[in-house]
Amino acid sequence: MKRFAEETLDGWLKAPRRKPLVLRGARQVGKTTLVRQFAAAAGLGLCEVNLERHLYLDRVFESLDTGRILRELESLGGVRLDGAMLFLDEVQATPHALPALRYLYEDRPELPVAAAGSLLEFTLADHGFSMPVGRIRYLHIGPMTFGEFLAAADPEASEEAAATDPDVPPADAVHRRLSRRLREYLLVGGLPEAVLAHCESGSPLEVAAVHRTIAATYEDDFAKYARGAQLGRLQRLFRTVPRAVGQPVSYRRLDPDARAAEVGRAVELLVKARVCHRVSHSNCSGLPLGADAGRRPVKLLFMDVGLMNHACGLDPTGIEAMDAVRLVNEGGIAEQYIGQQLIGLSGGEQPPELHYWLRNARKGNAEVDYVVSHGDWLVPIEVKAGSSGSLKSLLQFAHEKRPPLAVRFDANPPSLQTVRHTIRVAEGTQPVTVRILSLPLYAVDALPRLVGERALAPPRQFGRVPDEALAKGVGGVCCGRGAGCGRRRTPVRTPGARLATCWRVAALRSKGRRAPRTTGPTGRPRPRSRRSGLPGSGCCP
Repeated sequence: MKRFAEETLDGWLKAPRRKPLVLRGARQVGKTTLVRQFAAAAGLGLCEVNLERHLYLDRVFESLDTGRILRELESLGGVRLDGAMLFLDEVQATPHALPALRYLYEDRPELPVAAAGSLLEFTLADHGFSMPVGRIRYLHIGPMTFGEFLAAADPEASEEAAATDPDVPPADAVHRRLSRRLREYLLVGGLPEAVLAHCESGSPLEVAAVHRTIAATYEDDFAKYARGAQLGRLQRLFRTVPRAVGQPVSYRRLDPDARAAEVGRAVELLVKARVCHRVSHSNCSGLPLGADAGRRPVKLLFMDVGLMNHACGLDPTGIEAMDAVRLVNEGGIAEQYIGQQLIGLSGGEQPPELHYWLRNARKGNAEVDYVVSHGDWLVPIEVKAGSSGSLKSLLQFAHEKRPPLAVRFDANPPSLQTVRHTIRVAEGTQPVTVRILSLPLYAVDALPRLVGERALAPPRQFGRVPDEALAKGVGGVCCGRGAGCGRRRTPVRTPGARLATCWRVAALRSKGRRAPRTTGPTGRPRPRSRRSGLPGSGCCP
């Protein structure tokens, strides 16, 4: 089963200043298998040592004697290190191996060194040594994405999903086929052992057995970083968090028998163990999104959608009888799925980080499920389980933040449309224009490509004109009312252009002033201003 992270490993291996690589992630997400497959594909010998089986090596690593360390590892791995790759598995079992990586990098820079471990945050917190800052590279690994699942289960369908294009809707047969594969993924999930069981047997019962085993392994792991009442609290949260996905979390509701502060500490432990992920609220006032992120209210995602459905008691034998809309309406499955895929698409160079937007107002609240950054832009993402749903929150975000593009995931085929609507604000009503890229849930892997193609078109089409364009007097598209722009005396009607509020109107509205009209009573462009050389009082450049 191919993992997209193999491309990252290939770039790491070929880097001129290659640092030791530490693969981080929850248990059972395929870190060890990934390294083995990569070494085989690259034609490298692999000297693999499982440090949980050789705990005495902690004293060897503590000596920081690289010659002694490499002799011991070469003897245990049974492979000469000349022309081979060194792989230290379960590195958290011997904590002093982490600072020793710095000296392996300095003394043997030509040797590819990789390590993998889970629960590393707890290992670092329990020991007083300092990490070798700037001497180690991290790669965060999660469950298999839907694209990786498709590549293993149905390579032809994988190519169809990757080629999703709103300008060329897929054939109905392709759409139904991909929707069926998505339904399978929602119940199987992305844990490699479960995916392998599904590909080999196709039996939901085999997949359910794998989920039971993995869930029991996680609960057994809780004893490694919790004791007494905290241990029981973690076990209860492991069963209740999957049912709270997609909702702002109330710690008291997660565990009514415990104080909120105690539940909060238990949730932090699960986040450290990568059993769940935090989705932080952001005001989306600028980039990076985490700059104004608050700790509360927070939403939680489970580590894997298949394991989540197992924890929620969803019967795997009913997969064929349940249509996609009903399936994703069972709790927050659709939101869990999209959040999990966004983490998988982040590249793994940084720790998983997700944000959502929430506005509390007297006249109505608004919530956007996810907000991501693409270049200098904020891109809101709304997840709709079925084929329809309100866009109220997305339009409210578009009014306040002026994104170049908004994304909606639902059960429909892909499309791209310009939505014009009127929303209520404190001063009354305001018109909103936003381009919405609608994608089927199965096309999430195509999101970076499609956003790059659609959002980064010439800024003048989306209400943002760069300073260099203003200095040159470059013409732009006005407010969509047929007004003249730039040096044109006739209305601008650019074929295929998506019109939005122009930069000057947006600036005036932000100051509470009324924007100038650019058309006369007959709808024709107003004459140019002698002072500015622009139509009327200078609406557009």
